[in-house]
Amino acid sequence: MPTRGKQKLPQLHCQAELGNEFNSNILVTRFYLVTRDFHFQQRTFNMNIQAAFNLAAAEYDGLRRILVPCFDDFYGTAVQVIPFEHTAPLKVLDLGAGTGLYSGMVQAIFPNAEFTLMDLALEMLEKAQARFAGMGKSPKIWVRDYAKTDFGDSYDLIISGLSIHHLSDADKERLYSRIHQALKPGGMFINADQVLGRTANTANLDKLYRQNWLNAVKTLGVSADALAAAQKRMKFDRLAPLDLQLGWLEAAGFQDVDCWYKNFSFVVLGGCRSAEV
Repeated sequence: MPTRGKQKLPQLHCQAELGNEFNSNILVTRFYLVTRDFHFQQRTFNMNIQAAFNLAAAEYDGLRRILVPCFDDFYGTAVQVIPFEHTAPLKVLDLGAGTGLYSGMVQAIFPNAEFTLMDLALEMLEKAQARFAGMGKSPKIWVRDYAKTDFGDSYDLIISGLSIHHLSDADKERLYSRIHQALKPGGMFINADQVLGRTANTANLDKLYRQNWLNAVKTLGVSADALAAAQKRMKFDRLAPLDLQLGWLEAAGFQDVDCWYKNFSFVVLGGCRSAEV
C-alpha cells in the first residue's frame, strides 16, 4: 500500500464514541487518500517512463541490435506472422510505438497500410514521424497513454513492440480485452515483448534470462554508458509469465493464441479475433 495510505487519521481513537457515521466517514476518507495516492504514484511512474525514453530517443535505434541480441529473429518473426496480403489497405495501430522501429518494418512490407502510432514519449514519436516520412508516409501521431486512451477506431492489425511489459498485470489483462474489442473481425494482435518464465516461481528463470542478456550485450560490445542507461530503463519493467499472458489473451476472446517465437525473455505472442461478426 502507498506510504501515505498508511498514515493514521486524526482522532481515530474516537471512532467508537462517535458511532457508525464517523466510522463510515473514516472509511471514505481512507479510501480517498489511498486512491488519490495510487493515481499520483501511477502518474509519476508514467512520467518517469516518458522522461527515460525521451532521453534515450536520440540513440535508441542505434542500440537496438545490441540491446536486443536476437534482433533479426525477434522482429523478423513479428513481421512474418502477419497473415494479410502485402497489398492490403490495412488499418494498423501501434501501441507504445516509440521511434516506429517495429511499425516501420511493417509499413515497408505493407505499403498500403495506414498507421496510428501511440506513445507517451513525444521525442520518440518525432523519430517515428521522420522514419515514416522517409517512406513517403504520414501516420497519425498520438502522444497518449494507451493503457487509458480510447483507441478511437477499429483496426485490422494491432501491434506492440517492447512496451506492454511496462504495465501492471491488471493493466495488461485489461489492455488485451480492449485490444480484442478494437480489432475488426478477422483482425490480429501481435505483441513482441519480454516475459518472465512459464511458471509462477520465476526467480531462477528470471536470473538466468537476465544473466544471458547481460552476457550477450557485453559480447556484442555494449558501452558502459549504454548498459547503465538500459539498466536504468529496465527498472520500469513489470514482466509477467508467458503462460499467464497467453491465458489472458484466450480469456479476452482471442483465437489461435500462440507464442510464435521465444529467446529467453524475448517473445512474440498474440492471437486473432474471430472472422465471424
